[in-house]
Amino acid sequence: MPKARPLSAQSKAAWSDFGGSQPGSQFDFDKQNIRDDPDLITPVAAEGGSGRKKRPASAVTPATQKSRGFLGKIGHGIRSLWMTKDTENVKEDKELHVKTTLRELIIYCIFLAILCIVTFGMTGVDMFYYTKVVSDLFLDSSYTGGGTFRSITSVDDFWKFSKGPMLKGLYWETWYNGQPVPNDQLGYVYYESKLLGIPRLRQLQVHTNSCVVHDDFKGVIRECYESYSEALENTKPFGEQDNKTAWYYQSEEELDGGSHWGLMATYSGAGYVQNLGTNMSQATETIDYLYDKLWIQRGTRVVFLDFTIYNANINLFCVVKLTVEFPPTGGAIPHWTLRTVKLIRYVSVMDYFVMACEFMLVVFIVYYSVEEAIEIKKHKCSYFKSVWNIMDILVILLATICVAFNVYRTIAVDNLLQELVTKPDEYANFEFLAYGQEQFDNAIAICVFLAWIKIFKYISFNKTMTQLSSTLGRCAKDLAGFAVMFFIIFLAFTQLGYLLFGTQVKDFSNFQSSFFTLFRIILGDFDFAQLEQAHRVLGPVFFMLFVFFVFFVLINMFLAIINDTYSEVKGDLENMPNEFEMGDYFKKSYEKVLSKLNVKHDKIVDIQKALNNADMNNDKQVDFDEWRQNLKTRGYADGEIEALFAKYDIDGDRVLDEEEQKRMQADLNDQRMALTKEYDDMQRPDSTGRSTSRVSFNDDSESDEDDNLNKSARSNASGGVVSGVSYEEFTVLARRVDRMEHSIGSIVSKIDAVLVKLEAMEKAKSKRKDNMTKMLDTISSDRGQGDAARADKMERFVREELDKWDSEATLHLPPLTSNLPPLTSQPPSIARSLSPVPPSIVSTPTPSRPSSARSRNTNFIDEI
Repeated sequence: MPKARPLSAQSKAAWSDFGGSQPGSQFDFDKQNIRDDPDLITPVAAEGGSGRKKRPASAVTPATQKSRGFLGKIGHGIRSLWMTKDTENVKEDKELHVKTTLRELIIYCIFLAILCIVTFGMTGVDMFYYTKVVSDLFLDSSYTGGGTFRSITSVDDFWKFSKGPMLKGLYWETWYNGQPVPNDQLGYVYYESKLLGIPRLRQLQVHTNSCVVHDDFKGVIRECYESYSEALENTKPFGEQDNKTAWYYQSEEELDGGSHWGLMATYSGAGYVQNLGTNMSQATETIDYLYDKLWIQRGTRVVFLDFTIYNANINLFCVVKLTVEFPPTGGAIPHWTLRTVKLIRYVSVMDYFVMACEFMLVVFIVYYSVEEAIEIKKHKCSYFKSVWNIMDILVILLATICVAFNVYRTIAVDNLLQELVTKPDEYANFEFLAYGQEQFDNAIAICVFLAWIKIFKYISFNKTMTQLSSTLGRCAKDLAGFAVMFFIIFLAFTQLGYLLFGTQVKDFSNFQSSFFTLFRIILGDFDFAQLEQAHRVLGPVFFMLFVFFVFFVLINMFLAIINDTYSEVKGDLENMPNEFEMGDYFKKSYEKVLSKLNVKHDKIVDIQKALNNADMNNDKQVDFDEWRQNLKTRGYADGEIEALFAKYDIDGDRVLDEEEQKRMQADLNDQRMALTKEYDDMQRPDSTGRSTSRVSFNDDSESDEDDNLNKSARSNASGGVVSGVSYEEFTVLARRVDRMEHSIGSIVSKIDAVLVKLEAMEKAKSKRKDNMTKMLDTISSDRGQGDAARADKMERFVREELDKWDSEATLHLPPLTSNLPPLTSQPPSIARSLSPVPPSIVSTPTPSRPSSARSRNTNFIDEI
């Protein structure tokens, strides 16, 4: 009869785990049928649970208890959704720290993946090529005289561009072979992009005498036109003042326009406006009319050409604004804005997938908003001391703004397109939507950037990942002091460069350009020839002083601060352990799962053995008493035994007949095979090819003591699924401990004997040295005697000494391994401890030293 298994309370916990954790388990016991058993009461429960008073049974009804339990589970589940390292006390519970960190990291990775899908789903390589095509058509096409829009320098160049590349680029009315394009295909640029509405010209002027003429020139100069500012705008009609709108000023509200940031100034959305027409002939007539009537005058400060095209092949809009500024110095300065945007978001299947991700992004924004609100409520003002928390708020705010604009853009584009369909002969103003979409793209780009940087917050448990933040944090004060010194010198050189070369070198034409030009010099991007050409002496001197003080001195000081701090941080991190080892956590979880599989397998084996051994009278029937007695000896509770028996006792006669036993045996075998397969699947990834468990799923016989011990050790190592050991396992451990103590004691005693022998030999050596000294002194004192007498005396003295040596007791040690079992039969730890013993200690010293000493002394006597 095998010894008792662990306590029934432990078996019950294991049984319930076995029956409930597997979906296909054959042993789901009904807890209402499990009787109360004293065996099931753990010591803690019997004592009232940590010293707390037991609540009377009448205090809480079963219905109330069930309701509270259900609501408590819901509340705990909802609260666990927002559990973070900042809201929970994870310093004292490492397992909670690991679980919380892993949950935060996984959820944030999902959020980051969705954010990236939403962001990159709005862009693509087609945007670049669409912008390039439009740029080549309108900016690089040459007009009469060989110039392009980029090279416009005068009013005459602007009109040449307007009559040539502008009209040809906007109106494609013939095919490449000269044949006319059908009417239903007119209004396309490059035959692919639809021209929405009609193009529009707009100009802004300043009024006459907007500046002050010096008294000495008032008689000669009668008109003066200042640089542009909104306060100096000319709002009066000018020119022909016929039915054309080009001669009449319209406000920003009337045009539904917005301001534009140019190279010379920021221009309002008002001005004098003229639409070009729906075809080439109308546009040509309008351009010729404006040219002949001098639409551009001395007070004109800027002219805009605005139009929008849409390519349905790639579902992209391109909103074009070509700008020519006329500064008060004379001449013309061109620049342009090409905004390629995706205003219609949901067309293809991929677009709808992105829309689903956008809804998920909204859910994550709400989730993280609640999380940050909980953290703010807990930490109050100290919450804002963390850079990561500030970054969290920025990401949430940017994402919220982007979601809000996404909704607005969808509604506004639909309304604008409906209006465009009803009024195709008017200008289609997509400028504000394009500008908003551009800012939306910028905001979400910054949001993605911050979101990627924020990953460091969740992987900071690894000390290697904290090097960057630790280095910057530690040297922040040094860098702040260095920055003050650096910018004092840098701004001094900026002002010097602007004042010396601002009138001749474009890169130093204003303070801002001078500032960025000096940064470019630090990176190696400079034009020394321009500086030398601007001033043959001061140019080279300025350049050499800047390179010496900024590049050779200040930059190297900056690098020295970073390098020294990084070395300190690196040294500190080498001696600092990680907050927790993620690998150990996964290894522990893996071993726990394996242990559960082993426990389940042992239960199946126990039931099979009980089924085979319970039929003591060999009547091929197992009654309940036989069944209960057999399983009771194996440590199982009455409730478990009765529940399993009732499952297969179909007729309810408290006896398992042969057919019922076969059903139970078949179910057990199926469950056992399933566990074997699951166990093998978990063991297969092991790179060493060796199983981590020694449990045999195909052997019903009792294992030897080593296998039982290993199986118990694995079960206990997994986190306490079974907290005790059986009597036979304890006996095996006790025998092993006794054998180890005996072996180690024998080794220690023999090492002590060797040490005693070595000490005795050292004493004998010292004594022999003293005797030899006495012998030599005697020989020296007898120089006056005859040689024969001296020889006899010396021989007698030496022989007396040799006799004394022979009479001294010699220590003999038995061989060190004489009473030890073979190394191969020892446990691995003992075998390892025995293997490195030196042969000089293991072997017994031979007592041959005195005889060899005697022979040497005899030879010495004969020589004398």
